Amino acid sequence: MEHDDDLEAPVAEREGLLTSHKQRPGGARVTTVQNSSRGPRFTLTHLMSSFAGGVTLCFIAQLLMQRLKCPPPDISSAVDKEDQANVLAPPFVGSTQVHNFPPPSPTNYYPDLFPTDVGYPGSTPTGAEPALILTAPSLPIQTGAAQLVLPPSLYEDFSEHKVENVTGGSREREFNLFRSWGNLSPWYSVPKGSFGIDEGPEPPQDCSVVGVHLLHRHGARYPTGSFYTASGPTILSTQLHESAAEWEATGSLTFLNDWTYKLGEEVLTPFGRQQLFDLGVSMRLKYGFLLENFTAANSIPVFRTESQDRMHASAVNFALGFFGWPLDGKYEQVLMIEAGGFNNTLAPYDTCPNADAHGKADRSGPYVKEWMSLYLKDAKARLQAELRPSIKADGEAGSGFTLTDRHVYSMQLMCAYETVALGYSKFCELFTEEEWEGFNYSMDLLFWYDSAFGSPVARIQGLGYIQELVSRLTHIPIEVHNSSTNATWHREETWPLYDVLYVDATHEVVVLNILTALNLTTLAETGPLPVDHIPANRSFRASDLAPFATNVQFQRQDTPSSDPSHIRIVINDGPVPLHGIQPCPVSPHGLCPLEAFLEGQKQTIRDTDWAWGCFGNWTVPPGPEWETVGGWYPPKPSPEKI
Repeated sequence: MEHDDDLEAPVAEREGLLTSHKQRPGGARVTTVQNSSRGPRFTLTHLMSSFAGGVTLCFIAQLLMQRLKCPPPDISSAVDKEDQANVLAPPFVGSTQVHNFPPPSPTNYYPDLFPTDVGYPGSTPTGAEPALILTAPSLPIQTGAAQLVLPPSLYEDFSEHKVENVTGGSREREFNLFRSWGNLSPWYSVPKGSFGIDEGPEPPQDCSVVGVHLLHRHGARYPTGSFYTASGPTILSTQLHESAAEWEATGSLTFLNDWTYKLGEEVLTPFGRQQLFDLGVSMRLKYGFLLENFTAANSIPVFRTESQDRMHASAVNFALGFFGWPLDGKYEQVLMIEAGGFNNTLAPYDTCPNADAHGKADRSGPYVKEWMSLYLKDAKARLQAELRPSIKADGEAGSGFTLTDRHVYSMQLMCAYETVALGYSKFCELFTEEEWEGFNYSMDLLFWYDSAFGSPVARIQGLGYIQELVSRLTHIPIEVHNSSTNATWHREETWPLYDVLYVDATHEVVVLNILTALNLTTLAETGPLPVDHIPANRSFRASDLAPFATNVQFQRQDTPSSDPSHIRIVINDGPVPLHGIQPCPVSPHGLCPLEAFLEGQKQTIRDTDWAWGCFGNWTVPPGPEWETVGGWYPPKPSPEKI
């Protein structure tokens, strides 16, 4: 069975594979069962007839199951490997498997009988707030691997946490599967020196952290609707399911013979929930001492997120890790609507038409497609040899299943998604280390050209957050809302200007938009990414910058210098050089005087034209004919040329 290389699925097809989610009603529905002492009476003849009928039905059912080739508990062991090509794939292969929990109206749901607060809490004195960032000789290292299982052939000793020859300029890494999935990787503490500063997140000697602005991504989720990072697995499973009678998997693909699609869409996975809880705990241990300022001011922090389910759930799980249960009275949570027509700096694409325009927002397509054809060539041939035509009951050969580059790429996506959703995936065993490095680089291409320094719509989308960051750091309200900022939320109660701790939850594309708009040029110093090879020591890695639960810490530090107030940006525990921000000086610690940092950001605001970048009728040619390394859109023509 051959397939078109274009795997884009209609929305209706994708939605047809999803479960419908029903909200629990406000009140529980209780089913009343009435018992009666009266009932039908049965004779021995009735019972014997029923027994005989049951035996007959069981025999018929077994015949039908044999006819349909329903699998034994372990089909891979029940079928001799030499004869697997002579067995039909069962018809359920590739079908979507769902488990709906909780039930919509559980019969034993009695909230009034199970209160969450009955008083009598016992003694509840608190201790001093932790300040790990200031007090510890070293900080915990996040491996990103909690609860997830590696294939035995790719096992990595997570105690290795280094970059080889940092001082010599090399940034090559030891292979690690969990860090080879681009934006689908679980967040991890990047090795020291990854961004050019050979330090951790702790402040330099004699410096102290006096404020933090934390920007983080949601936790691990099920696939979304975007092809390259999501819908490919859904389409692959659908095509396998629809052609199950035509092929039989052997060798390393044998597991496909009884495989079903078990992923949902968009919401957090259990591991994703844990990620944000753990991130909250981590930040409380590092920066808990900042809460003393709120107690002194008789106020509580205000955190922000968006209305999407995974965004709200991420924010709440972070808060539970940071504050502990219960949350009432400990912080305020701003929920900004994420939908078309609503200004939102954490989802700026909703009010920026060019951010969704073909040829502007999706420049990565040709790059990723060409790279797939190169690095997956051997894998496609190897796996195709294990996916054979079936031999049907009448002896006729099936048409088989012809793999395309995107099918094989979808198998790599399936590895990442199944691992963060189910804990382990057999798809991970199908590829070599070199092929995983190729997959990781495909994600670099995707995000460089669509969301970061190589995208003409990256900087413009980060503009609104830069305006808000300047507002918070200067304690001055935004007077003119001329980007994605939302005036409705910029009021004293929901937009505090003198807090020492801010937490904003967003998406990976927005994180990359903001890093681009900040002018963190060292992340782009190796220039546009080529499509025919992986460049040595590349400065841009999506897995370092935008994994699940990625976090960016804007540390405001007091230093013993003549200009005491400084800014330091730490991405996934790695400090980033700021000298690309004019007029920030070169610093071995990644520090920039606050006033210099603000001057650079104000210049970015002046230079960035929201109206032209988001609504302008400009075009760029595909491929390397046009490049940017600063996320800039094409310049606006002068009036005389219009």
